[in-house]
Amino acid sequence: MGKFSRGTEKGPLRLCGGGVPDHISSGENQGELRTNQPRLTLAHPSSGLHSSQETRLFSADAITTPSIRQLAAISRATLNDDVFGEDLSTTAFEHHIASICEVEAGAFVMSGTMANQLALAALCHSPPHAILADASAHVVNFEADGIFHLTGAMVQPVRPQNGLYLTLEDIQKHAKLETDVPIEVCPTKVISLENTAHGSVVPLSELRAIKEWASRNGILVHVDGARIWHAVAAENTSLASIASCTDAMTLSFAKGIGAPIGAMIVGSASIVRRVKRLRQSIGGGVRKSGVLAAAAREAVMENFGPGGTDVMGTLQLVHSMAKKVSWMWTRRGGKLLRPTETNIVWLDLAAAGTSADVLGGMGVEKGILLAAPRIVLHHQISADALASLEHIFDMVLVRDQTSVKVGSRTVTKGCVQAL
Repeated sequence: MGKFSRGTEKGPLRLCGGGVPDHISSGENQGELRTNQPRLTLAHPSSGLHSSQETRLFSADAITTPSIRQLAAISRATLNDDVFGEDLSTTAFEHHIASICEVEAGAFVMSGTMANQLALAALCHSPPHAILADASAHVVNFEADGIFHLTGAMVQPVRPQNGLYLTLEDIQKHAKLETDVPIEVCPTKVISLENTAHGSVVPLSELRAIKEWASRNGILVHVDGARIWHAVAAENTSLASIASCTDAMTLSFAKGIGAPIGAMIVGSASIVRRVKRLRQSIGGGVRKSGVLAAAAREAVMENFGPGGTDVMGTLQLVHSMAKKVSWMWTRRGGKLLRPTETNIVWLDLAAAGTSADVLGGMGVEKGILLAAPRIVLHHQISADALASLEHIFDMVLVRDQTSVKVGSRTVTKGCVQAL
C-alpha cells in the first residue's frame, strides 16, 4: 500500500494572509467555504512590532518580539502533517539547517530544553550510562531533571577549572572510562558541553581536542548550542566547524535570534531518526508545524544569514552593546565575574556593595527589568534602556555617593548588600 498523503490535488496546503489555505480563500470550487476573513496587513518588511516592553528587558534573550517578516513567513507556510513528515516548510527548514551545519539530518522541536533532552536520550541507548557535564549547565540545572526521568542516565557534574567552560583537562580528570572502572561504577557515555557557556565561547581548538579524545574512548559528544549563533559570530567560525566536533548539536531559534518558538537537533541520519521517534513518545510531534518552522527560518535569515557563517552583523552589534555595558560598569569602578565575550555581562555585585534585589528594585524604578548579576543583551534593546541602565550604575558605583534610593527607601551603600 502506498503512503497516505494529506496534501490536495492543488499541492500542499498553505496559509494565506487571512489564515486559510489559498485555494479556499480564493473560493475555487469551495461554494460555502468562501471566507471574508481580513488578510494580514504588512508594514515595511524590515519594520518591527516592538511593544516597548522587550526593548527594556535585560533579563533574557528569549523574550524578543517576532518581526513583520516572520509574520509574513507564517502566512506563506505549508499546512501539512509533520508527524508523518509531510510538511514542506518544516522538512525544508530541517534540510537547510542540516546543510549549513554539514551534517546528515535535523529534527525541528518546540524548545531548546526539548532539543537537549531528546539529543541526550538519543545518544544514551545502552545503559548503564553517565553524562559528564558542567555542574552549572542548563541541562543539569534548568530542565526539570529531564536527564533522570527521560534518559535514566547518571549525571557526572564537573566544575571547570578555568571558571568558564569545560576543557579536555577537566574531562580527562573526571570521566569514567568503561575499560578503566570496576563494574560497580557507571561509565561515562556522553559528554555534554554548552557553547556559549554563560556567555563564554568554547574555543574551536578545545572542542576539537575533546571530540578527538572522546571518539578514541567510545564517548559521544553533545553540544547545547542554544546560543551557538553567538559563538559563531564571536569566534568568526562556522556552524559546520562546531558541528563537526559533536555527535548531536542543538540550536535554539527563540534565544538570541528572535524567533517566537523552536529549536533543532542536528546530527547523523540514524541519530535524528531516533530523536524523532523519542520526540513522538513524549508528545513532541506537531501536526501543522510549518507555521512555527517558517517563523524560525525567517529569524535565522534576518539575524544570522542564509549560510553557516554570520553575515548579517546583528549579533556583532549585540556583542558591542554588551561590551558597552561592561565598560559602563567597570569605568565606574565595578568588577566583573566573567569576561564579556558575547551578549552576557556578569556583574560582581558583592564587590560593589549591592545585591540582585537592590539592583532589580532600581530597575523597576527606571522601567527596566534586570536579573542581576546577569545582564543579557539582545537585538531589540533600546538606547533609552541602556541610558536607564547607566543611570542605575551611577547610583550604585559613583564613588562620592553615600546612599541610594530603592523604591521608597533611601539606604547607605554599606547597608545595600544586606537588603
